[in-house]
Amino acid sequence: MSETTTADPGTWIRGITIRQPWASCILAGKDVENRPVSWSWRGWLLLHAGQATERAPLRDPLVATAIRGRALHTRAVIGVARLTDCHQDAADTTACSRWAQPDVHHLVLADVQELALPIPWLRGQLGPWKPAPALIEQVLQQLPHVRP
Repeated sequence: MSETTTADPGTWIRGITIRQPWASCILAGKDVENRPVSWSWRGWLLLHAGQATERAPLRDPLVATAIRGRALHTRAVIGVARLTDCHQDAADTTACSRWAQPDVHHLVLADVQELALPIPWLRGQLGPWKPAPALIEQVLQQLPHVRP
């Protein structure tokens, strides 16, 4: 691993904690994550499934189809994605994605890759967070091509 990745992981990768089933939906093709505030960060994100699972979305046909056959891991890093944009759809326009909710900011995700083995990780937060070098090293063991 290069000195850059071990010295300061916050320079090229961040983490995002997402409640289930939304975290698993991203792995299945959900291309935006809805957040109440705008993010300036662009680049790689570790997808961390938080402790909570929201039950109501499980009855939504779009969500149910996306997560069918998937484990809903919690408190674990389950994948990576590249954050390419953050915007809010203008009023009276078509939503940027079928996953986009109105009146919130949309984190646009690309290059989503699922980890074959979720990595247990108890800490996280809803805003972007700097992952520990040891966590990044575990992710790179499974996805060695993910680099700054």
